[in-house]
Amino acid sequence: MEKQTNKKEYVIDAAGKRLGRVATEAANALLGKNSPDFAKNKVAAVEVVINNASKIDVPEHRESETYQSYSGYPGGLRSETLSHLAKRQGFAEVLRRTISGMLPKNKLRKPTLHNLKINE
Repeated sequence: MEKQTNKKEYVIDAAGKRLGRVATEAANALLGKNSPDFAKNKVAAVEVVINNASKIDVPEHRESETYQSYSGYPGGLRSETLSHLAKRQGFAEVLRRTISGMLPKNKLRKPTLHNLKINE
């Protein structure tokens, strides 16, 4: 028996668009806010594909924005700027972290992010 999935696919072209606009559009689609069967307690049956992530428009004053992660240990707070993260891991990781920050901080965040595909 094959399991049939009726995932709806959203394709976003990020070329020339601002980082926040693309991230907001993707976060709303991932949550299923634009579908009639929206439920806050379920992962939406959507797949969001973002193309041309490396051609995204980031203004100069946003390049000093910091992304932080905490290991859980004393002194384990790590922070780096947007420009450094983009050089180190690419704009796909910048987009992924920005979209992750826009999703609810609960158990559904990780499964929701599995429905996000980013192409440089």
